[in-house]
Amino acid sequence: MIKLIVGLGNPGAEYAGTRHNAGFWFVDALAQDAGAALRAESRFHGLAARARVAGADVWLLEPQTFMNRSGLSVVSLARFYKILPDEILVVHDELDLPPGTIKLKRGGGSGGHNGLKDISAHLSTPDYWRLRIGIGHPRTQLPAGNPQVVDFVLKPPRKEEQEAIDQAMNRAQEIIALTIKGDMEKAMQHLHSQGSR
Repeated sequence: MIKLIVGLGNPGAEYAGTRHNAGFWFVDALAQDAGAALRAESRFHGLAARARVAGADVWLLEPQTFMNRSGLSVVSLARFYKILPDEILVVHDELDLPPGTIKLKRGGGSGGHNGLKDISAHLSTPDYWRLRIGIGHPRTQLPAGNPQVVDFVLKPPRKEEQEAIDQAMNRAQEIIALTIKGDMEKAMQHLHSQGSR
């Protein structure tokens, strides 16, 4: 079962609408649906809430350490509540998936994502669950401009990209109950059979 859902992003109003904050968007939506208020928790270096999601009590967390140091926040809460790595779901933006695509997987590399890299280092394992929200890659989304990845992820999606991302996150919310219960096979089957739209 999943006991902790972590959304990755950067704190501050200037980052709120940027692609790199897709994880925050998802956790904000979960908190809103659950009627939970994320509050600053200094001991966890983030915004946290205990929420009733799909009939289960889970922790929602948004690290406020900036992306590169997300692991400090995740490990602080996980250790305090004795939550194991395979009971953690990290929601993050994914360059290797186009907007409108969303994938669930366990373990694997960081794919150059500094938030995942730091979480894996702090947990001493990459063996936690990831919900990967496709944002596309600058070489495919903006091939003419040839922007750097860092510039791309720290800018807001274009209107059509945002709509595709929102639809993908809505589909992910449909399988969150299965995910929390630990029925990952069924959750992945449902999510991945939808394909990208």
